[in-house]
Amino acid sequence: MTADAARRSDAISIARVICILGVVYVHAWTGLNGHDLEIARGTPQENLRWLLMEIFGRSAVPLLGVISGWLASGSSQTLSWSRHVVRKARTILLPMVLWNAIAILFVSGTALLLHLPAPVPVSLEWVVQELFIVSRNPDINVQMPFLRDLFLCMVAAPLLVRMPGRALAAVAGVAAMAQVMGWGPPVLMRPAILFFFVIGMMAQRGGLASRVAALSWPMAATPFAILMAVQLYFSLKVMPGTGLGIGMLDLAVRVAAATCFWRLSWALAGGPVRGMLLRIEPFAFFLFCSHLILIWLGGPVLGALFGKLGSPLYPAYLIGQPLLVLVAVLLLGSTLNRAWPGLATVLSGGRLRAA
Repeated sequence: MTADAARRSDAISIARVICILGVVYVHAWTGLNGHDLEIARGTPQENLRWLLMEIFGRSAVPLLGVISGWLASGSSQTLSWSRHVVRKARTILLPMVLWNAIAILFVSGTALLLHLPAPVPVSLEWVVQELFIVSRNPDINVQMPFLRDLFLCMVAAPLLVRMPGRALAAVAGVAAMAQVMGWGPPVLMRPAILFFFVIGMMAQRGGLASRVAALSWPMAATPFAILMAVQLYFSLKVMPGTGLGIGMLDLAVRVAAATCFWRLSWALAGGPVRGMLLRIEPFAFFLFCSHLILIWLGGPVLGALFGKLGSPLYPAYLIGQPLLVLVAVLLLGSTLNRAWPGLATVLSGGRLRAA
C-alpha cells in the first residue's frame, strides 16, 4: 500500500469517528418535550444546540454516505451480488435489527417499570416498525433509518457500479429531487442517503478524494461556512419551526459539509491525534447504534445533576455529551468484547473483532 493510500485509509477511519461523534449532538438530551422545545426556540441555549446539531451532526452524516459509496465502488467484492448482499446483511441489517430489539427491551422496559418518559409498545405493528423500520421512522432509535437505507443502497450497489457515469449522475439527480420534494418513503426513508452514496461512487471513479484532500483550508471550509450561516439564519430567525431536511439549500450545505469534513479528516490523518482516533474507530459503529439508548437511559440521570435545557450548567452538559457517550461506549464495548466476543462482533458490524 502506498503512503497516499495508507493515509486515505486512515482518513476514512477518522472520518467515521468524528462524524458519528457529531451525530450525538442531533439526539442530545434536553429534558424537554417537543412543546417545551418549541417554546425555547430562539433562546441562547437552544440556538447553541441548533448550531452544534447542524454543524457537527446533520452536516457530518453525508460524508458517511459518501464513504460507503466510495468503498463499495472500489471493492471487487461488490460485483458478486449474492456474496455482497449476504455480507452487508450481516454487517448492517442484522446489527440494526438487534440494536432496535435492545432499545425496545431496555428503553421501553425502563419506561414501563420506572416510568421513564419514553415510547412503549402499543401493538404488534409498533414492534415490527421499531425492529425493521418498514415504512416509518422508529420512535426510539431514530438514527437507524440511515442503516436501513444504506443497506438498500448496498443491495443496489452491484448494479450501480456497472452503470456508466452519466447514468450514475442521473440516479444522483433523481435522489436529490426526491429529497427536495419529500418523496421516498416507504422505499427510502431519506433519499439523500442514496444521493451521497452515488456521489461517493462517482468520487471514487474520478479520484475526487485526493483532489479534495489537496484543497487549501479556505477553499474547503469557506463554502460550508457561508452556506451554513445562511441556513442557520433561515432556520433560527426567518422560518422558526420549519424542518431543515428538505430544500436545495439544505442539500448544498450537506455537499459543502462533506467536502469540509473530508479535508478535516485528511488533516487529522497526518496529525498527532491520528493514533488516538484510529484506536477509537472500531467502536464507531457500536457508538452509532447504541448512543440513543444511552441517551434515553443516562440522559435523565446526568440531567438531574446538570439540569435541563435552560439551566445554568446545561451548556457544559450539552457540549460534553458526545464525549460522555464515547466513554460509556468504550467501557461497554470493551467489556462485551472480552465477555462475549461473538456478540460484540455482530453488534459492531464486525469491527470490534480486531479491536
